[in-house]
Amino acid sequence: MLPAVVTAVNDTGDTADEVAKSFVAGDDGALRAVYDRYAPAVLRVAAATLGTHADAEDIVQTTFVTAWRTRRSFDPARGSLLVWLLTIARSRSLDQLRTRSRQTNTVKALRSSSTETMSDEAVRPERVVDRMIVLEAIGELPLQQQRVLFLAFYDDLTHEQIASVTSLPLGTVKSHLRRGVARLRKRWEVDGVAR
Repeated sequence: MLPAVVTAVNDTGDTADEVAKSFVAGDDGALRAVYDRYAPAVLRVAAATLGTHADAEDIVQTTFVTAWRTRRSFDPARGSLLVWLLTIARSRSLDQLRTRSRQTNTVKALRSSSTETMSDEAVRPERVVDRMIVLEAIGELPLQQQRVLFLAFYDDLTHEQIASVTSLPLGTVKSHLRRGVARLRKRWEVDGVAR
């Protein structure tokens, strides 16, 4: 069905400007035509920025969803539809890179703080192994749960202090703690590590 739309658009002699006008007007057929025409270029920009094809494909989808939702903000006087789409893709790709960087920095900081905590205690082999198992398991949790658990158990912060440090509502902090501990417990029960 998709190729027929592109053929129909091309056979009628629609220019890029006419397709852009139909797109802005909310024509589903124009959305298909715009996607078919410009998705490869958007993919190339995203892949060049992010370095991975899988992440770039996600950005292509996000770009076209964003473009469709905000299509009335497109101004042909400021540039072509392709340039507008590439700008959205570049922006979303940079957002993705910033998110990756924050996550990496948070995990590094959390691991560093747990290493410092470990060196302060009497180093017994079984405690080191236990901490490594816990650290690995926490690392598999969603980022917010990781952060809250580290603050609670490694930095000995109260729920209120965690809420203050993370700027999260107290109820959200408690939910992250409860869900994180439940996931850890479930994992350890499955792995046979529960004591």
